[in-house]
Amino acid sequence: MEFGLISLADLTSEPRADHPVAPDERIRQIVRLGQLAEQAGLDVFAVGEHHHPNYAVTSPAVVLAAVAQATGRIRLASATTLIGVLDPVRVYEDFATLDALSGGRAEITVGRGAFPEPFDLFGYDMNDYDALFTEHLDLLLTATRQQFVSWQGSHRPALLGSWVGPRAVQQPLPVWAGVGGNRGSVLRAGALGLPVAVAVTPGSTARLAENLAAYRAAAAEHGHDPAAIRVATTSQAHLTPRPGGVADYYPYCAEYLDLHSRGRIVLDRDGFDRHVAGGEALLAGDPEQVTEKILAQHRRLGQHRVLFQVDAGGLPFADVARTVELLGGEVVPAVRAALAAGHADSGQTTGAPR
Repeated sequence: MEFGLISLADLTSEPRADHPVAPDERIRQIVRLGQLAEQAGLDVFAVGEHHHPNYAVTSPAVVLAAVAQATGRIRLASATTLIGVLDPVRVYEDFATLDALSGGRAEITVGRGAFPEPFDLFGYDMNDYDALFTEHLDLLLTATRQQFVSWQGSHRPALLGSWVGPRAVQQPLPVWAGVGGNRGSVLRAGALGLPVAVAVTPGSTARLAENLAAYRAAAAEHGHDPAAIRVATTSQAHLTPRPGGVADYYPYCAEYLDLHSRGRIVLDRDGFDRHVAGGEALLAGDPEQVTEKILAQHRRLGQHRVLFQVDAGGLPFADVARTVELLGGEVVPAVRAALAAGHADSGQTTGAPR
């Protein structure tokens, strides 16, 4: 199994200070977080894309290029690239350039996006939401396989043997599908044979397990090698060195959920305590508690990669760094040891987790 960090670069106000961190400082923090992830022995670092004043990063490839120059081993992924409103050729060029800068460590995770602003910003109609994603993804995948591209669609000018480059170090450049709870998105990813990245949210694991079973079945039905089908999950995470020390995380978690949902999710203290005590979605607690939660997730979902969102909600960077240290020093080694011993063998995976 692989482990990594994901940052959505939210500009949530620090609850005690009541003002957000400046975007330039937030971006520098993210580069530093990528360094810490590598130093902690993690495998992947992912950065989100938003086009909204509540978030600092509009161009993950640019930020990841800075991380690439500050690291030497860790894989670098978007989370997600909003392919429906972006030019797929430009996306390939940017990430192929990142791949060259990093020595073959780049990955693209494509998603449809949760907010309407990018459609207005880039001049697209949200009524074309699904068609844009489907066409642009098709062109992106074509560009990962072919240096000279011939392609035609309804929402972008055709290409007639056009050169697309520079070519990535990795052939083909890895593309993942970021999917939510929509069964159609999961089935499409399976039919294309794309690895998927999904968020684990409160109360979602039973439904998510069903969707992943359908995803694996769709991949097999379309002739894709089951061993090549991979699943990544993302979860909010916060670690403390001792049992019961996670209470201080509550205001940050609640503030982030309020911002990210635009007021639709209100997390009260009782709800937070329930998620900490027994839920699989919120990976909060001491190293032993979080280790058991990850293993419980794996028994149900059989994922190959776990990404931890550790810097949300205006959390002070010193607390973020402590969580990364505990993940790398205690949790990840314990999970890997348990998996190696067969303690989390769920029988649900179709390929051996790495």
